[in-house]
Amino acid sequence: MLFGALCYQEFIMSGSENRSFYITTPIYYVNDKPHIGHAYCTLACDVLARFKRLDGYNVKFLTGTDEHGQKVEASAEKAGIDPQAFTDQVSQKFRDLTEVCNFSNDDFIRTTEERHKKACQKIWQVLEDKGYIYLGSYAGWYAVRDEAFYTETELTKGPNGEKIAPTGAEVEWVEEPSYFFKLSAFEDKLLELYENDPSFVGPDSRRNEVISFVKGGLRDLSVSRTTFKWGVQVPGNDEHIMYVWLDALTNYLTAVGYPDEESEDYKEFWPANVHMVGKDILRFHAIYWPAFLMAADLPLPKRIYATGWWTIEGQKISKSVGNVIDPLSIIEEYGLDQVRYFLLREVPFGKDGDYSKRAIISRMNGDLANDIGNLSQRVLSMVFKNCEGKIPEHGEFTDADKVLLDSVSSLHQKLRNEFDKQSFHKGLESVWEVISAANKYVDEQAPWALRKTDLPRMGTVLYVLSESIRQIAILLQPVMPQSMERMLDQLNLPADVRQFSDLTTPLASGLPIDKPQGIFPRYVEEEGA
Repeated sequence: MLFGALCYQEFIMSGSENRSFYITTPIYYVNDKPHIGHAYCTLACDVLARFKRLDGYNVKFLTGTDEHGQKVEASAEKAGIDPQAFTDQVSQKFRDLTEVCNFSNDDFIRTTEERHKKACQKIWQVLEDKGYIYLGSYAGWYAVRDEAFYTETELTKGPNGEKIAPTGAEVEWVEEPSYFFKLSAFEDKLLELYENDPSFVGPDSRRNEVISFVKGGLRDLSVSRTTFKWGVQVPGNDEHIMYVWLDALTNYLTAVGYPDEESEDYKEFWPANVHMVGKDILRFHAIYWPAFLMAADLPLPKRIYATGWWTIEGQKISKSVGNVIDPLSIIEEYGLDQVRYFLLREVPFGKDGDYSKRAIISRMNGDLANDIGNLSQRVLSMVFKNCEGKIPEHGEFTDADKVLLDSVSSLHQKLRNEFDKQSFHKGLESVWEVISAANKYVDEQAPWALRKTDLPRMGTVLYVLSESIRQIAILLQPVMPQSMERMLDQLNLPADVRQFSDLTTPLASGLPIDKPQGIFPRYVEEEGA
């Protein structure tokens, strides 16, 4: 089956026709502790999952850990413990990260689970039965760090004459018996896929790289190893362990019940709507994975999107340099929702970005404290003080009122359009344009002056602003869930009317509100910091 259901562009334009949404992170390799890149990719998926739930979709959001392979086996041996015990420890760190970052994943998969081994062995058997897997021998360059094979033309020389992969990993010459997948048979089909569905791989720059690689010619892919034992055994030949990428990629099927294609989750959620991955593993997802699925006659995912990498203060993040960003430490320093907002707002999603202390403080004090925080605090304080602590009645709306209300009402569709393309930064830019307009409206209408000259007009102005704050807070829940919950609590908005479907139900006049408290305090650096 060359194509799955609708192509991604058709899907995002189809409105309410299909109200299921399946989004996945890559499964993270357990040879080290979580870093900012893991948090970044999972955050993007979390925001999209939350957005879709609020928009009425039945969502499945999957993350997890990749626990097999030579690298894990070596790391466990170095730690002096059994590979299963090692993966139990490290996998828990990734699970802990989901809780600290308030990620809303519905499932956490581990490739050491029995359900996954069952799925892997089934898809292997299907591929073998269809004639796409055969036994041979392999000789070539292999990077243990990447769990990937490379051709001679892809390699460069290191300072000591060693061969280096494009990722910077050192490669070694490997010769061993191996099963092969007939990847070469799918070259034309993959190119046809990319041409017929331009949205299958994003962003466009990464799509072009994938197309260029495939046009360079595909060789059959080694899909088993005999030099280590920590992995899923090949059905019928326990001397061979499945190549880690055939094992790892199958997790997306495992989580929806495969090999039971009649299971409720499989029928509801497969094919996946978005696989979010780091740009370093895009090749495996955009080339190997659709080829495996085509060969097995299974529907293809609708979209694969590659995130960029973060640098820190202009430097590449590296353990050897000692500048690895621990997401837990920056959350403790700046606040969870502040970090969530910064990561998705600071750089165009899909491109590389630079993390700096100055940049995050600028976003915290500018966008959050000065803009949305100040808007909410001063408007609701005026309502509480001057309107008997209740949302005021409103009179007939002026043109200025209508302009602001219309701009707020347009945000839902704008966010849909941008988030469906993973353009989170653009979606947030559009919200902040309206927040800026609302702050300007406050200054122009001057409700503190109207209090002395025209109380009914003051009430209308404060109503328009309160309604604007309500809609903005509802729409920003996916990005800053805890902070927006507090903002909506200050409006005394019941928890059951905070869905996107409630956006068109205006705020009720007379609704009592609590005395507002600041939600986004300014960040003040300690002297000497």
